[in-house]
Amino acid sequence: MGTDQRRSSFEYEDLLACGRGELFGPGNAQLPLPPMLMFDRISSISDEGGAHGKGQITAELAIRPDLWFFACHFKDDPVMPGCLGLDALWQMLGFFLGWLGAPGRGRALSAGEVKFSGMVLPSVKTVEYGVDIKRVMRSKLTLGIGDGWVKADGEPIFSAQGLRVGLFVDDAQVSMG
Repeated sequence: MGTDQRRSSFEYEDLLACGRGELFGPGNAQLPLPPMLMFDRISSISDEGGAHGKGQITAELAIRPDLWFFACHFKDDPVMPGCLGLDALWQMLGFFLGWLGAPGRGRALSAGEVKFSGMVLPSVKTVEYGVDIKRVMRSKLTLGIGDGWVKADGEPIFSAQGLRVGLFVDDAQVSMG
């Protein structure tokens, strides 16, 4: 793997390159492209540290009142859908696996306990996301397991335990039973 891929942060243009399949190579981990890309930059990524000592990835999204989801969720009561925060955490976990050099296309597999304790309103300036890696297993597929959190302007508003993302080398259906 090139040293460029093992950098400790990635800017928006890098994320778009990942979404086009250019960062980790064809057939490997990709981020979604806008508007489903749920962060503007990966502020840090490391295979050490984090709450479990096995790595951490953090990212940020600058909130603007004209973001696409505010107009439709909900009319006259705008709030960022919680599922988009969850998707951001899955996106980050898949990116982490690609950054490690693992082959295959990423797919979200599951989440354990998810708790919301706040909201992202149009008045928020910055959303921060983090995933603390618990385990990376490599067999027929590469499986990443982590715990995630979301903060709005520094205040914790969301947690998701037991996030799971797999990287699949072919299109075979996999049952995680």
